[in-house]
Amino acid sequence: MNKRYTAMTVISVAVATAFAGCASGGTNETGTDSPGGNTVYNDVNLTLRHTQIKESSKVRLKILQDVVAKTEADNPGLKFELEGIDEVVNRDQKLKAEMAAGNPPDIFEVFGGADLALYVKAGRMMDLTPIIEELGIRDDFANLDEFTIDGKIYGLPFGGYCEGVFYNKALFEKLNLTVPRTWDELLHVGNVLKSEGIVPFAQAAKDAWVVGMMWNTIAERFVGIDAFYKLRTGETKWTDPGFVKSFEAFAQLVDKKFFTDGSLGLPYAVQGTQFLRGDAAMVFTGTWDANRFVGPEAGKLDGNIGFFTFPAIPGGQGDQTSINGGYSNGFGFSANVGEDQKAMIVAFIRNFYTVETQKRTLLEDKVLPSMRMSDLSGVDPLMSEVQRTLANASSAWKAFDSIVQPKVGADLGVGLQELIGQVKTPSEVAAHIQETQRIANQATP
Repeated sequence: MNKRYTAMTVISVAVATAFAGCASGGTNETGTDSPGGNTVYNDVNLTLRHTQIKESSKVRLKILQDVVAKTEADNPGLKFELEGIDEVVNRDQKLKAEMAAGNPPDIFEVFGGADLALYVKAGRMMDLTPIIEELGIRDDFANLDEFTIDGKIYGLPFGGYCEGVFYNKALFEKLNLTVPRTWDELLHVGNVLKSEGIVPFAQAAKDAWVVGMMWNTIAERFVGIDAFYKLRTGETKWTDPGFVKSFEAFAQLVDKKFFTDGSLGLPYAVQGTQFLRGDAAMVFTGTWDANRFVGPEAGKLDGNIGFFTFPAIPGGQGDQTSINGGYSNGFGFSANVGEDQKAMIVAFIRNFYTVETQKRTLLEDKVLPSMRMSDLSGVDPLMSEVQRTLANASSAWKAFDSIVQPKVGADLGVGLQELIGQVKTPSEVAAHIQETQRIANQATP
């Protein structure tokens, strides 16, 4: 996650070129045996790129820093160089350029699926399969599908996620509202809230990936997740009735003014703030935001926030009780490292991917674990509700931008912003994205 779900621009053609050469990214000296029999690696440097720079990410960053400190303490001579960067800049710009040039950081946050496939094809990603098998942790992960290509594993998720609606339970109770289970019930809830002068959904649409979340679930309800995969083969088209209906449904919410006014100018963080201030009754987002909804930042809403999956759309061809969830955000590791650096990467993986770290992440940061855990004691009520919702979902599927080509995802994000701005019709948006899809399919069969 981040977030997991970001609209991407087209990657440079250079990234598809073959990986050439293998140069060390740090200063390495030959390892020597210490008196205790352990190998000591002198002057090994590792660069580590993360996106935990926001106020809401302080806990997540502290956990990472603690793992880094332990790994350095365990391995004299090892030095990590941490770089924090905005998640959108990292995914859409900087990491792409570095992959094209063949000089990514040694360790970096990366999304599985379509992003990863491009980098693997270019030979930039370290094959982690033998490492996690040697460490005996391969079977400890809940799911590695989004980081697996041709049977090999090229990244490790540091947490799971699901997306849905967080809502103000006290406000719902005050207005005698119940959790909507169908599209019509959702419209009813929105109409009641509007009549009371309350914005139904907090929204910050400056970053297109944010609005893509709710639309993604609406579209899945109409067409089913398989239809997204078939876009790449031409078996389905964005102009098919189901996809057009998904844009029409999203536009209907815009027309009914169910979203924050002026959202196109608002950055992502404002969305959660609107909800916590009571300016909106609901917010559609991912569970990576849950740490804001529990504790001091939640203020008066602490203990009064609930979670539900998006309502069913009668007549839709998708799985009506499914949820967007998975394990798509994690760490990747450069293939362009020396042997000493690789040994220290193994040490980092050994310390980061543990049940203890996963439990700490769940309790302190409210991130769903990516590794199997039997001890769920101490989990707060909101996260327990999230876990129950995820467990009760009929199926889980990954986001559209992990399936379609990056350029298609980018144009889709722009199209949704155009619907919010009411400058294009749903049919016009669908037609434009389909043309982008056609071109992308020719370039990446």
